[in-house]
Order: sequence, then C-alpha cells, then structure tokens
Amino acid sequence: MIRLSAYLTALTAAATLVAGPQASPAFVDSVFLATHNSYSGNVDGAKNSIPYQLDHGVRFVELDVHDNDYAANHDYSVGHSGPGDLVDHAGNPASNLLHDWLAMIATWSAAHPGHAPLVVMLDLKDDLTDNPDFATGNLSALNQELQSAFGSSLLHPADYVGSPSVDSLRGRVLPLLSGDAGTRTEYKRDTGYHPAVAVNAHGQIVEVHDNGSGSLWYWTGVLAADGSVTWLRHGKFDSGVTPAVALNDSGQLVEVHDSGLGALWYHVGQLGSDGEITWQASHKYDSGVTPTVAFTGPGALVEIHRSQSNSQNWTWSGVLSGTTVSWSANARTSSPLPDKASAGHSVSVYTAADGPTEAQTLRYTTSAVTGGRIRYQQTAFDEFQSGDSAQLQQGALFYAAPATNSSFVISSRQSGHVVRGWDFDSASLATTPLANYPASNTPWAAWYQSMVAAAGAVQ
Repeated sequence: MIRLSAYLTALTAAATLVAGPQASPAFVDSVFLATHNSYSGNVDGAKNSIPYQLDHGVRFVELDVHDNDYAANHDYSVGHSGPGDLVDHAGNPASNLLHDWLAMIATWSAAHPGHAPLVVMLDLKDDLTDNPDFATGNLSALNQELQSAFGSSLLHPADYVGSPSVDSLRGRVLPLLSGDAGTRTEYKRDTGYHPAVAVNAHGQIVEVHDNGSGSLWYWTGVLAADGSVTWLRHGKFDSGVTPAVALNDSGQLVEVHDSGLGALWYHVGQLGSDGEITWQASHKYDSGVTPTVAFTGPGALVEIHRSQSNSQNWTWSGVLSGTTVSWSANARTSSPLPDKASAGHSVSVYTAADGPTEAQTLRYTTSAVTGGRIRYQQTAFDEFQSGDSAQLQQGALFYAAPATNSSFVISSRQSGHVVRGWDFDSASLATTPLANYPASNTPWAAWYQSMVAAAGAVQ
C-alpha cells in the first residue's frame, strides 16, 4: 500500500513536469491595463502617447471618432467633442485622420506578435446611420478601414468561439464599437419594408426595400456555394415604396418602384465586383402599384404591376440598352404578380423579429441559412452599455459602464462578460472582481499599477 502511494505520488509529479507551466487564463477571466481617451495622452490626463502606452502594457486603447468632413477627407477623424479636440500629437500621428492612428497601432502590433489580445475601441461620437452609402462613410466604410489596417491579425466576432485563453489570442486585435447607440444597433441589424431580391448565376445578390417613410435602400452581397451570404454594401438610392429588382449575369440591374403616389419609375444600375452599384437616373414609365420586374434573357425584361385603381394586372416588355430600358407591348395580363421576395430557390428575403429586434428586421433564408440577418459584416464587436436596449445586449461579449457603476461591473463580470469601466481614476473604484479593462486617465499612478498587479494583469 505504501509502495502504491509512493508510485502514484511520483506519477503525479512526472505528469506535472510533462504538463509544463500553468495553463493560460481564459480571456474573460483576465484583467488588462486600459486607458480612457487614449489619444489624448497628456493633454487630458497623464497617459503619454499610444505607442508608449502599448510598450508599457496597455492592451485596450480608445479612439473617439467623428464623421465630420468625411466627404473631403475620405476618412473619419479622431477627437473628443470634434476632430482634433483634446488630441495629443506628441508621439502620435500628426494628423487627426483615423487611418493614420489605426496604422500606428497596427505597426506596433506587427512588431510585437506575442502581445496579449489588444482591443481597439472606436467610440462613435456621430451617428453614422445618416451617411447614405459607402462613399459618405457608412458602416461598410468603417469595416473596410478596420480590415485594411489590421488584416489577418483582426479577430472577427465569428472567430471568438467558446472560452479562448489569453495565449490563444496573442497577436490578435479585437475591434470594438462603442458610442452612438443608434449606429451600434444598426450594425447588428437593419429594418425595412417590402423587401425584394435578385440573384444571378455568379451568386451576386441585390436586395431592395423601402424604409416605411418613403426612402429606398439596397443591400448587395455574394451567395457562396455552401449557401452562406456575405453582405457587402448598403445604401440609399431614391425615394418611393414597394421596390423590385432584376439582375443579369453581367451585373446589370433594373429596379422598379412606386413613387408612393401611383407613378411607376425605374432605374438602371451596374453592380461592381466590390458590391457597389453605379445607379443611373430614374425614369417614369407608367402608373400603377406593386411593380415587379425580371430578366427573361440577357437584356430582355418583363414587368408586371397592378392598376392603381382596381385589381387588374398589367405587363410591359422591356429591352435594356445602355443606361435605359425601351418599354413596349403594354397590355392587361391574367398572370399573377411574381414573388419578388424570392430569387428562384437560392435566396428569399422577408421581415421578422429576431429575439428582441423589431418585426421589421430584414432577414434572409438560403439552402444553408434560415432567418439570417441582412446586415453589415460583423467585423467588429458591438459593445453593450448600462442602460442600452435588449437588442444591443443580445449576444454581446463586451459590457461597459462608468467605473462608478460598481454594481453593473460586478454583476457583468460574474455573468461571464468582458467588462470595461471608464474614468477609472481612483483606487476606491476597485471592485471584486475588478473590471477586465479598468480604463484610466492616469495609468502610471502608483495606486493603479498596484491595483492591476494585484489582479494579475496580463501583458
């Protein structure tokens, strides 16, 4: 019995040696140095430059972002109440352009491939939902800027699976959206009325809908062989209601809609490989309601709509030539209105609530996806803050509140979320457990350094 006990003890010791060092802690259980308004350096607080912060262990940086002058700069700007406000350029980029600040962080990350996961938070100070397309700085443009800056080191939300360890995420950058609640909500879902869809043989997708208030919007995407959809671009293209769209294999499209007063109009467009649509001017072609349109050949079209005054359906034949359509053979028809919300057996679109989202949430179904959301690519994580809606809480990993809201910090940590407390500027704000990211304006103060060291902060 003694020999067996000694044998088991030796075996346990040997197993410990084979196992090596203690396993890396889980990301959600770890504490990291974090700064508040990181771009403000020593102009507001005592933080020094962002490279200095990163060199000395900070793994959460915040950039306040504005869309002012996006049309002129083709970029967003960094600043507190406006571009350049409270920005410390010492050791940081000389410009206020977001591209330059992200490039600086990406350069540091690439030079330190073993760094603990680095969160780059964009605090959206402006509402980006009123930017009508990519060219004016909507969320597709913001996604592209993040992807261009960080490339393969960027960790998308879909890549965050289970409860990863800190070591498994080393070298990765986690982008996080904070700030304007309407923009953060729009990032998670879109809403609309009367959606219609078209798909061509190359898997290119165009979806159109109205917003219920007389504006017409589109989404474009790509249908993969496995039935998944990547939504690429989103934008506003006209005014009206009940749109429909046809798309051929050359990427040419024809969209038809009701003005809202019984006048029927059409657009011709060209879909690019990047998902952007070049729209031509609209033209009136008839009177009626609920128009539909489909290609019957490379340039041949059929349009069917209902009379604005009775239940009679009418049809047109069309020929697409350049940037216009020649319509002919207008006649009554007994044919029903086609289902404009389905593109063969490939994709169908509709509206329905998804958990706490509105009944008008835009959804899609394919052979592989049932009820997916038509929305921006989830390039960044979307923060849930104390007081936010249930929509923003749904599926959120990152939670946040002022450091003074200790009850929220504690309950969120205990429920397994990654928590940021901002304006963490006093030792008296420490909680048990401590916020994962106690974001401070004075990260080099002795009390802060002692506090994060006692919590086992990871670098």
